[in-house]
Amino acid sequence: MKKFLFSAVFLSAVLSAQAPANYYDGTAGLTGYALKTKLHDIIAAKNINWNYSDLPNYYNQTDLDKYYDYGQGNTTILLDIYSEIPSGSDSYEYTSANLTSTSGAEGLGYNREHAVPQSTFNSNYPMYSDLHFVIPTDARINQLRNNYPYGIGNSTNHYNFSNTSRMSNSAIPNYAYTNRVYEPIAEFRGDIARMLLYFAVRYEDKLPSFNTSTNINPAMDRSAFDGTAERAFEPGYIAMLLQWHQQDPVSQREIDRNNAVFAIQNNRNPFVDNPQWINAIWLQTPDNIAPQTPVNLTSAQSGANFTSLSWSPSASTDVIGYNIFQNGTYLTTTKSNSIIIDHLTASTTYNFTVKAYDAGYLFSSDSNSVSVSTVATDSNSKDLYITKYIEGTGDNKAIEIVNKTGHEVDLNNYSIRVQYYNSTVPVYYYGNSYELEGKIPNNASYVILNPKASLSCYTNANADFLTAGDAMTFSGTQYVELNYKSTTVDAVGSRFVSNSLGDVSLYRKNTVTQPNTIFTIGEWDSYGVNYCQNLGSLSVSAVIAENERFKIYPNPVSESISVTGNIENTRIAKILDYSGKVIYTENNPFKNKKKINVQNLPSGNYILVLDGSSTVFIKK
Repeated sequence: MKKFLFSAVFLSAVLSAQAPANYYDGTAGLTGYALKTKLHDIIAAKNINWNYSDLPNYYNQTDLDKYYDYGQGNTTILLDIYSEIPSGSDSYEYTSANLTSTSGAEGLGYNREHAVPQSTFNSNYPMYSDLHFVIPTDARINQLRNNYPYGIGNSTNHYNFSNTSRMSNSAIPNYAYTNRVYEPIAEFRGDIARMLLYFAVRYEDKLPSFNTSTNINPAMDRSAFDGTAERAFEPGYIAMLLQWHQQDPVSQREIDRNNAVFAIQNNRNPFVDNPQWINAIWLQTPDNIAPQTPVNLTSAQSGANFTSLSWSPSASTDVIGYNIFQNGTYLTTTKSNSIIIDHLTASTTYNFTVKAYDAGYLFSSDSNSVSVSTVATDSNSKDLYITKYIEGTGDNKAIEIVNKTGHEVDLNNYSIRVQYYNSTVPVYYYGNSYELEGKIPNNASYVILNPKASLSCYTNANADFLTAGDAMTFSGTQYVELNYKSTTVDAVGSRFVSNSLGDVSLYRKNTVTQPNTIFTIGEWDSYGVNYCQNLGSLSVSAVIAENERFKIYPNPVSESISVTGNIENTRIAKILDYSGKVIYTENNPFKNKKKINVQNLPSGNYILVLDGSSTVFIKK
C-alpha cells in the first residue's frame, strides 16, 4: 500500500514536536553553513556508538515494515527500501535473522548497507555502525551497488531489480560522473537524500580527511563528495539530492525511524525533524568575487612542538573559513581567525600564511607571512597519552587520555585501535579504529567507555565517548594504541605477542609526563579487576587554579558558585575533593543558569571541573 505523505506546512508543525525540548537550541536565525555547523555540534554530542554486530537486533526497533504490507502489529518483517514494492506484494521479505554475507541472486538474505560506502571512511567507527545511514537491504542489490553512488540513470541499464530500482549509467544533470549509479524507486529517493545529507552534517569535521575521490577522471569518480567540510558534495549532486528531497517528502516511516534511532544512539537526523533546513543550508547563490585577504597574521605563543596563530579576519562578509599553509604547502582549515598548529619539530623554523575562502570556494590572496621558530624544549608533553586502561570483566572496558601539551588539541585526527590475532591463518591484524572527535582543552582528560559496561563507579553519562566498536572490546591479551593520523602516539601492551593484562586496571604513574610507543610496565600502577576510581579526573597536582576558560566567584563560597566565561556548551560539571574523588556531577549544568549549588557540601577545599578544565575553591 502507498505510504502517507505529509504536506510541507503540516509536516513542519508535526515534526517540531518529535525532538526533545531544547534539542535544537542555538539554531534560531541561522542559515547557510553556519546552520550546518551548529547542527553538527548538536547531533555529534554524546552519541552512543554500537558495534556493527549489534545492528541486526536494532533493526527490529528501527526498520520493521509497518507501512506497506503489515501495519503496526508487525514484529518481524524488515522494510527493505531496495526491494519494497509500495503498490503491491513484495517479491521476497526478510526478518533480522536472515542476515547473509553474500548472495548470487535477489531474495536470499540481507546485508547491512552503508548508504555512504564504508570505503569512504575506511570502515572506521563511529561511522561504521551509525544507524541513521546503515540500513537493511537485499544482499544481491547491495553487492551490485558496491560503492557506486545513488543517482539518476540513463537508458543504459546494467541490472533491473524486482521493485524496478536499477543499476544504469549516470545521467545526473551538471555532474561530470558518467559511470554506474544505483537509482532507487521514487518512493525512497527523499529518504536516501536525507540520509546522505545527515552524514554530511554529522561528520562535517571529518569530511576533508575521508576518501572523497576514487578516480582522477571525473567521469569515473564514484565519490560525490568534493572534499569540503561545508558544501560536502559536488554542486550537481547536491542539486539532485535537493530535488529528491522535494519530490519525496518526509514520511511517517522516517519520523518513526528517527525517533527509534534517537532512543538507541542518542542523536537525530535534523532533516527529518526540520526538512526546511536542507534548502536553508544548501540552496545558496554565492557571488563570484574572491574574498578580501586576511591581515595581521601573528604568532602569539610557541613551544617545542606547537605554535598559536591568529589574524584579523577578512573584511568580506561571506567568508566561511581559512586555509593555513605551512612552508607554502596546505596544512589545515579553520572556521575561526586563530588556530593551534601542533606536531611541530623542536628547534625548527616554519613559515605560515593564511587564505580566506567564501561560500563559492573562491580564495583570497595570501596573508602576510609569519616566521615561527619552535624552542628546543619545554615542560609540556609532546602529544596526548593514555593515563588509565580498564580491562574488566565482560564489557567493562575504558580508556582515559589526557592533554598536557600546553594547548587545546583537535581530536579529529586521533583514533584508538586494537590488534587481534587469527590463530587459523595465523596472522596479527587490526580491528576497525574508533575515531575521536571535537577538542580537548589543555590539562583535561577524556574517557572512552564501552556503553555496555557496568562499572560501579562510572556510567555512560560520565563518559566523553561511548563506543562498542572494536576499540572498546579488547581483552588483556591484545595490544591497544592511540594514533595520530597513521602514526602511533602511545600504547598499552606490545605488538605481535599475547599480552598478560587481563582483568586489570592500569593507571599511569604521575611521574610519567610523555607518551611512549613502547609499552613499559614500570610506568603504570596495577589495580584489581573493574577498579575505576577517579576515572575521568585529573590528579590534584594537575589542576590549574584560575583557569583561563572560566572564572568563579565568590571564593570562598557559602551557597552557590557563579561561573563566567565560555561555559554555555559545557557538557558536564564535576566537583572533586582533594583525594580526587568525584562527589558531585551535573550534566549540561549551564543550560538555564550560570551557577553551581554547593550548599550541601561540607566545609573544605574542592576542585570544580568543567569538561576537564579545572579550578579550586573553598567551601565555607
